[in-house]
Amino acid sequence: MFKFTNDQKRLPDLTLLFIVLLLLLIGLVMVYSSSHIWAVYKYDDAFFFVKRQFLFASVGILGMFFLYLIPYHTWKKYVHVILFICFLFLLLVLVPGIGIVRGGAQSWIGVGAFSIQPSEFMKLGLILYLSSYLTTQKKAITSFTKGFFFPIVLIFIVFGFIMLQPDFGTGVVLVSTCVLMIFIAGTRLTYFIYLALLGAVGFTLLILSAPYRISRITAYLNPWDDPLGDGFQIIQSLYAIGPGKLMGVGFGNSLQKYFYLPEPQTDFIFAIIGEEFGFIGATIIIILFFILCWRGIRVALHAVDSFGRYVAFGIIAMITIQVMINISVVIGLIPVTGITLPFLSYGGSSLTLTLCSIGILLNISAYTKN
Repeated sequence: MFKFTNDQKRLPDLTLLFIVLLLLLIGLVMVYSSSHIWAVYKYDDAFFFVKRQFLFASVGILGMFFLYLIPYHTWKKYVHVILFICFLFLLLVLVPGIGIVRGGAQSWIGVGAFSIQPSEFMKLGLILYLSSYLTTQKKAITSFTKGFFFPIVLIFIVFGFIMLQPDFGTGVVLVSTCVLMIFIAGTRLTYFIYLALLGAVGFTLLILSAPYRISRITAYLNPWDDPLGDGFQIIQSLYAIGPGKLMGVGFGNSLQKYFYLPEPQTDFIFAIIGEEFGFIGATIIIILFFILCWRGIRVALHAVDSFGRYVAFGIIAMITIQVMINISVVIGLIPVTGITLPFLSYGGSSLTLTLCSIGILLNISAYTKN
């Protein structure tokens, strides 16, 4: 059993930290570039969104360094409390008068002039809880009841609460991340085959149960069938990426941000990056995320215990899945899901939670074997 002592803690993964801060800086610049036209029109302040993003980033960085200072194994003692609090907030967001509706989803709780999104915090809370559970049940991980059934039921209970909002995109990220964690823990492959079949049926029923999801699927298959309705966002996103060509139209010269692409500073900020900086700029962003993923996996592989390994993998899987979904939506590979691009998109809860998660990952990296 590894013993945590002060002399065994080293510097964190500085490459990981550098990539995160670089992405954060690029995000601030692009939030300004993509939002200042809309900000002037709506708030008479070109810096409205970037000022708020800077505040979110500042809080997130403080949270990141604070959590870096806490030995990661400390969280194992409080996983039940953390999960309970996350569940409580998921319930509160569904209460009329407490939960705030935006874009058709009741996913936020108002706190003064700002709001928080409980489902974002549940992602990290469930990662910590599953990491503890998988570590504790290491010897029974191949059994159906303890190694598969219980964690899967827990995951889908959480998914159910999130779908009541509804927030399908966040639910997909959460389920994908947690299922991957169970898979790498060593649960039998046969169980996942059955889960995939069941998931395909459930996914189909979820789509058929809501007309707007069917509309998103049809818009994905042929957005030009409804260019002013469900296909509008993806068409405008492709119109942004196309003119970018190799080098882009230049910083600040995007045309799509002039009220063509709805709120380009959020889910579709990658489209503005592609328009202003072209294929080269978009590729650089993808490379930075690739390096981030590689460093995160490296931390997981060199973690000194199972709990640290699962937490590190869960955090980097969560971020990577979100990146893959967001970019895939922007370039038209999958239907619109409403997922932000980590570190780059405008948003308080998502940015703050992601930076806090990185703080835990940096702490794990400071205890790695080499």
